[in-house]
Amino acid sequence: MKQKYLILKSDETDQFIIREFAELDKEVLSLLCEENYDRPRIESAIANGKEALISALRTKNLYPPGIYADKIAEAVIQLLGSEDQSSLELFFDDIDLITKEQEAIRVSDDVEAESGELDDLLDENFDDDYEDKDEIHNINSSLKVADDEYVDLDEDS
Repeated sequence: MKQKYLILKSDETDQFIIREFAELDKEVLSLLCEENYDRPRIESAIANGKEALISALRTKNLYPPGIYADKIAEAVIQLLGSEDQSSLELFFDDIDLITKEQEAIRVSDDVEAESGELDDLLDENFDDDYEDKDEIHNINSSLKVADDEYVDLDEDS
């Protein structure tokens, strides 16, 4: 699915507006959500770091994936610092997101292959003294299981 985020800065109302669009039909972007943010709140979040800004931008209705949220936060910072720019558009394609996830999986597979080589280097011999240690013979447990307790399950659900 293709998505577009339109970020608007309104100097008149001292607000930021983020509009989320998605390709629900082929080649047609539909508005999914519009969120308004007070500029002082955004400036305060920026002062506390990018993670705080992402948390401030995410809402119940607008909750982009981490990669998208990071790019949106960067765009908001850029837009806030610009005097002549009043809007930015960001385009995302989920195919790019899936491709990045598959690359991460391939990297983790390479790490697992290397760890197999490390297993050959490990010493599998144990000390003979360890095997002669006494076993634990007396275990006192305060856990009691009641045989007659059970849960009634509704047959209709």
